[in-house]
Amino acid sequence: MKLTTDQSKGVTIVRVGETRLMYPLLSEFAGTVTSLIASGTRNIIIDLSSVSYVDSATIGCFMDLYRQINAAGGALKLSGVQKRVQTMLTMTGAHNFLEIHDDEPSAVKSFGG
Repeated sequence: MKLTTDQSKGVTIVRVGETRLMYPLLSEFAGTVTSLIASGTRNIIIDLSSVSYVDSATIGCFMDLYRQINAAGGALKLSGVQKRVQTMLTMTGAHNFLEIHDDEPSAVKSFGG
């Protein structure tokens, strides 16, 4: 799976380099973000600018990661969400929990950094 992590102003950015984020890639993706949370990372942005398709399992995965980081006192935000992915987030109600930003700089700025 194409996945990179970076730091910007105290925020960890997880960049997904796949066009389709769904099973079986979810396990590696979720494992990476879960280990960041377990290691003490509290502010995470998932950059989805390359992702044009997600399925319901992906939405479930996002919600699970949201619950994990929320319980740890942190925040999970999405950036670069394409229209088709935005539609899935809206249809499932996930947009009520996941903060969505047009681009990475505005997402980083939203953490107050």
